[in-house]
Amino acid sequence: MAPTRCAWVPLDDPLYVDYHDREWGVPVRDDRTLFEFLVLDGAQAGLSWATILHKRDNYRRAFDGFDMQIVATYDDTRIAQLLADPGIVRNRLKVAAAVRNARACLALREEYGSLSDCLWQFVDGKPIRNARERLADIPATTPESDAMSKFLLKRGLKFVGPTICYAFMQAAGMVNDHTVNCFRYDEIR
Repeated sequence: MAPTRCAWVPLDDPLYVDYHDREWGVPVRDDRTLFEFLVLDGAQAGLSWATILHKRDNYRRAFDGFDMQIVATYDDTRIAQLLADPGIVRNRLKVAAAVRNARACLALREEYGSLSDCLWQFVDGKPIRNARERLADIPATTPESDAMSKFLLKRGLKFVGPTICYAFMQAAGMVNDHTVNCFRYDEIR
């Protein structure tokens, strides 16, 4: 018998199921992975997560493994190359935002010691464990994602509105929004 999963998981998509079962909601403290999630959640704006998830390996290749130091050095020539890459979402604003965000994240890392310490401050350094019964109970934003968004926008980041920040917080395990009937809810602590 298959385990019960969050209702948003398309069971006919093995990549999506694997993402839910192994990664979504697991607390992440690694700066590179956090930067990857910021870029991918920003790239998702206006699109489905499935679109981005299926392009994720292409993004990793195109953006040098999400190494902030390298992405921060991208110039107009490199951005033009990215905009010609059919493996990623070729949106000029989103690609330029990834480069700008790399530079801003390096500044945050310098100021806070790590990007992780900077971002985890919005949940006091530990995951918020929600107890959502149904998918409809999960909000699009929270006071924490609103605060993170305001902070990041003030620091010059783009594509980090409150909804994107909340999706980022869910993915990075800053909040546990697996529904209580999902087998991952109790596994993630």
